[in-house]
Amino acid sequence: MSRSETHLDPGIPALGRDSLAEAIANFRACLRPGQQELADWLEGPLAVSAVPGSGKSYGMAVAAAIAIARNQPNRSRQLVVVTFTRSAAASIKTKIRENLRQLGLPQGGFAVHTLHGLALQIATRHPQLSGLRLETATLVTPQQSHRLIRTCVDQWLGKHPQLYQQLLEGQQFDGEETERLRRQSVLRTEVLPNLAQTIVREAKSSGLSPQDLYPFEQVGDGFSILAIAAGLYEHYQQLLKARGWIDYDEMVLAALRVLENSTACRLWQDQIYAVFEDEAQDSSPLQTKLLKKLAADSTEAELHHLVRVGDPNQAINSTFTPADPIFFRQFCQDCQALDRLAVMDQAGRSSQVIIDAANFLMTWANQLSRADKTKATTLPFRTQTIHPVHPVSLRAPQPEVNPKPEGQGLEVYTPHDVYHTVELIAERTVALFEQNPQAEAAVLVRENKQGRFVAEVLRNPDQYSLKADLGDKGIHIYEVGEQERRSQVPAEILALLQFLDRPHSPDNLKAALGVLIERQLIPKQDLNAFVGQPEQFLYPGPLDPPLSAPVRQAANLCCQLLRARLELPHYQLIPFLALALQYDQAELATADKLATRVTQQAVGNHSMGGTLPVLAEIVSSEKFEPVEVDAATNRYVRPGQLTIITMHKAKGLDWDYVFLPFLHEDTIPGSLWVPTSAKFLGEFTLAEVARAQIRASLHQQGPLPDIAAAWQQAGDLKTAEEFRLLYVAMTRAKRLLWMSAAQQGPYRWGGFNWQRRDSLQTKKPCPFLQPLKAKFPHSKVPCQAYSS
Repeated sequence: MSRSETHLDPGIPALGRDSLAEAIANFRACLRPGQQELADWLEGPLAVSAVPGSGKSYGMAVAAAIAIARNQPNRSRQLVVVTFTRSAAASIKTKIRENLRQLGLPQGGFAVHTLHGLALQIATRHPQLSGLRLETATLVTPQQSHRLIRTCVDQWLGKHPQLYQQLLEGQQFDGEETERLRRQSVLRTEVLPNLAQTIVREAKSSGLSPQDLYPFEQVGDGFSILAIAAGLYEHYQQLLKARGWIDYDEMVLAALRVLENSTACRLWQDQIYAVFEDEAQDSSPLQTKLLKKLAADSTEAELHHLVRVGDPNQAINSTFTPADPIFFRQFCQDCQALDRLAVMDQAGRSSQVIIDAANFLMTWANQLSRADKTKATTLPFRTQTIHPVHPVSLRAPQPEVNPKPEGQGLEVYTPHDVYHTVELIAERTVALFEQNPQAEAAVLVRENKQGRFVAEVLRNPDQYSLKADLGDKGIHIYEVGEQERRSQVPAEILALLQFLDRPHSPDNLKAALGVLIERQLIPKQDLNAFVGQPEQFLYPGPLDPPLSAPVRQAANLCCQLLRARLELPHYQLIPFLALALQYDQAELATADKLATRVTQQAVGNHSMGGTLPVLAEIVSSEKFEPVEVDAATNRYVRPGQLTIITMHKAKGLDWDYVFLPFLHEDTIPGSLWVPTSAKFLGEFTLAEVARAQIRASLHQQGPLPDIAAAWQQAGDLKTAEEFRLLYVAMTRAKRLLWMSAAQQGPYRWGGFNWQRRDSLQTKKPCPFLQPLKAKFPHSKVPCQAYSS
């Protein structure tokens, strides 16, 4: 059967076959090309390569609902949707449920997981096969991981004195004692910990064990970098096992061990009829292997019911995570050979000139690449042109599809310095909001320090001699890095659990009632009037005075919570309390994350006595980060607000007007940096060389590169990713894209003190800006028009 057929099983009862078929047809009619191919999927593999703004999340949610509708007669099997983050999981779950509601179907038949959440579920269901037991295992926190890395470095130094001495001597060494002590400190606290962190992350997520790395040690690099890395990795694994700890990659490996058992594998495959993966460009080889195992047809091992959706041109995490866009590109090529590649290349977000500029960046960067141009996977971008939405594709009314540009739509400035840059942003922002007070605008920066600089200058116009005062014009400045606040969810859950543990404590009762009032679940009232007598409040006797209506409502709710404490298993209490507090989508996802964290850190004591200390520590540490979903990110995109946010965090968002300042060559694309303290080893870093060598082995690019070649490849990887990051930033704009590179700026933003008015240096612009201005001559704006 062709995957482009519209298919309904005759056993579907929900709306009746005709009405459900009509509803599905109406859903499909609202989709664009590429989205329709996703919705028409029936079986087998399918790759969907989407451009920015093409609506891939919307298309996946609709396609998932249609697939669930077609599977109604066989409700014993589920569609599994896998996303990259908890926030994305919460968002797509809501969208799928809404689509099922509109189809008149039960809001079930599917499960949404993060990849690590899915792996953990598989591993804990089969502890004998996975070797993973939650009651004895603890998830390694970042703080624990850092301590673990330091310990494994110390152990490696004690067991490999010759390799250590080789590193200590470096390129040249005169034996001076002071220099020896300095190098020892650099190796112990910087170089080797960085190498250990990189190698563990890269090798483990690729399915490589320490023993797999040892055969690569003879590369003629002078330092045996992979041998050192393998030794560090081996000590790390030994420490994990000895302490009963696990990391995130260990979850995936444990799940794969389960699926190596044919019986267990068949059990899971029989429960799942397909796997849909979002943001597939960010998956590691190990994660992809797990999804393919689950999506394999239980009767035909070579057939995988796996749908992967992503944009290889928005892969912006590969220089600091194991994600590598080459793997999703390869999946796209394999599916294309089978005529199972769909391309979502119509995007309605941006005006035509912004689309043209983004397409030009893609073409220009690929031409500039020093990679082998006969291999498309080695280029910075997959050749994939963004097209505006064709009128024929607008089967249903859609607001502001490819909106008209503001002015020319693309403006490129060359300010005198970074202070002048912020002045131009302020004046342009005021002018734009005067024309359209309900517009949305953002400043996208490469580094958090740049964002802090922009925010401080804008908020202090008199101090920095700005003519435009955004605050005076009623324009709100929202700096995301500054405004991130911790969630109240852990504290609220802790207050209720403490009440359930000791309900007769006046303090616990008052704290719990305070949470219920804050959540507007009970009327606001004077708690001091009755919390001093908890027994009388909770269980009034026949001789006690009658409770007022508000107090009785509060007592009834408290009794319901106490009843749940007796009737529910302990591990279900946090999810139950989250529902009882009527948390919204983001808060439910945060509570789910909190429950997982508590379970993993309780170390075998899954009772109230084990949970409360762990939860109290989480609350007191103030380091628990809430889950954000689409609804929560609305604070980043608000009318009349100028949002200041990093380019990485801006992915998935869009604004009417986008400002991209500080586009300098040393930032985009920049270059790999070797700390001065570590230059005794050479003009390279061990961590980046090891990463490049591992990726070369995974990509099967011939002989393993030596240090010079690996360092060059690492530099090429960074350059390619920086241009993809610029591409992501440019495609956030709807109606105006404002770009600039100041003539003068700080030597390095990390050490820049603008309050002290540090001296500035002449800066080179990003190499893309000159060809961009030549391609779009109208984009070049004289700064004198806005100069002070």
